[in-house]
Amino acid sequence: MNYQPLGKSSLTISEIGFGCMSLGKDDAYNEKLLHEAIDKGINYFDTADLYQKGQNEDTIGKALRGRRDKVVVATKVGNQWRADGSGWDWNPGKEYILSAVEQSLKRLRTDYIDLYQLHGGTLRDPMDDTIEAFEQLITAGKIRYYGISSIRPNVIREYVKRSRIVSVMMQYSLLDRRAEESCLPLLQENNIAVLARGTMAGGLLVDKPAKPYLDYTVEEVSGAAAAIRAKSGANRSIAQTAICFSLQQKGITAAIAGIRTREQLDEVAGAIQAPPLTKKDITDLRSSIPVNHYEQHR
Repeated sequence: MNYQPLGKSSLTISEIGFGCMSLGKDDAYNEKLLHEAIDKGINYFDTADLYQKGQNEDTIGKALRGRRDKVVVATKVGNQWRADGSGWDWNPGKEYILSAVEQSLKRLRTDYIDLYQLHGGTLRDPMDDTIEAFEQLITAGKIRYYGISSIRPNVIREYVKRSRIVSVMMQYSLLDRRAEESCLPLLQENNIAVLARGTMAGGLLVDKPAKPYLDYTVEEVSGAAAAIRAKSGANRSIAQTAICFSLQQKGITAAIAGIRTREQLDEVAGAIQAPPLTKKDITDLRSSIPVNHYEQHR
């Protein structure tokens, strides 16, 4: 496994991060799976209080007992479940964050969260209050660092200017290169890590039938998937090629992949041992589809 600094923090994380959202409800199976991931060198585990109404954090907390010192635990806050369980509402308020962290700590069975991330964000949010909540939690020793999960350039710019975020989680793949226009250069300049999710574009680059995606047509999506397949082979699977494309782009710190089974774990973790893409490979892939840009939240 390869490791990279998490921005300007003191944390070092594996280039493959374990996206825990896909985990099922079998705690015993999840524990074995997470332990196997640690044995393969994965040390970054990402969840959110939103996932399965907190059950996702709970299963991770059970699994990581006794191995907490070997991992970086990241979770998210900002989506508040309604009392009747019918859905959730966006709440980036200070009071809610200070309350929600206590529940996450309890479910995760830990005294601190390594990376606490705002799970979204808009320009209408009380950003100063949100930032103050995170800073207060650092002072209290309940979190070590904070970041945001956002694809909105205007929101990302504000947090870069006004806060001490160490990371931004955002979508990035051959089918979603919107971050290249302004976000990736800005985050590189400020030594802020980029955690890439959606590197396989929901399976469209791997095994799902082509369909319109973002502003791409079916034909364009099909062409991009074909280009990924053409660069794959016996030594690098299609999924690994898609992951390598994202990881080998300037400014990407780690690829966060949703993992549910041992087979998925083996394939995703194996992307690090797979032959890297050549410069020509990357050029060919980038040329296979026009680059897209953010139309909103610029």
